[in-house]
Amino acid sequence: MGGVTPFTATDYPGKLAAVVFVQGCPWGCDYCHNPHLQVRTPDSPLDWNKIVALLKRRVGLIDAVVFSGGEATVDPALQDAIIEVSELGFDVGLHSAGAYPKRLEEILPLLDWVGLDIKAPFDSYGRITRIPDSGRHALQSAAAVLASGIAYEFRTTIHPSLLAEDDILQLAHTLSGMGVQNYALQLFRAQGCGNAQLNAVSTVGYPAADLVQRVATLFPHFTLRQAE
Repeated sequence: MGGVTPFTATDYPGKLAAVVFVQGCPWGCDYCHNPHLQVRTPDSPLDWNKIVALLKRRVGLIDAVVFSGGEATVDPALQDAIIEVSELGFDVGLHSAGAYPKRLEEILPLLDWVGLDIKAPFDSYGRITRIPDSGRHALQSAAAVLASGIAYEFRTTIHPSLLAEDDILQLAHTLSGMGVQNYALQLFRAQGCGNAQLNAVSTVGYPAADLVQRVATLFPHFTLRQAE
């Protein structure tokens, strides 16, 4: 495990939660705010048993535990960890980019909520992830989440150097056509991002208010998250 946040009110909708961060991600998104977790080291910085001990002390103080990353589904021990956390009485959430759709499908029945990052129009994913064909995996994961009936939020981090407003609108129409009900656009945050070029670009006036309104009309539940 790469880290743990013992208390958060923002990582699981409507619940107080702890977040467990898993090392490793196969994608190399420039705007990643946890780049130190992209590499999976041979030895875990945190012992899982110590994390469980911490969570046991949080019983009655928090409602849920969220597995994040990195990409949490990279870890072959994730399913066992989810089961162990559930047995403590917590709801279990997952933050994922959908890089491993088969692994995601296996654990979906064990989860209570998923926050799925959708990077770009699916045929343009390589521009963000630097990995060819990554959009196919993300699309499969999105379809799996929708088919599962689990509570979810799909969300897209946007930056003017990476996603033009036409890209955003195209993606919104695609997701709406798939039946997505709950969608969020979240403006790039420089905090934690190690890419100086992205950090230097102004996001003033982006995205335009009329674009946000057009996207909002496509979803029953829509959120715009400004950079903090």
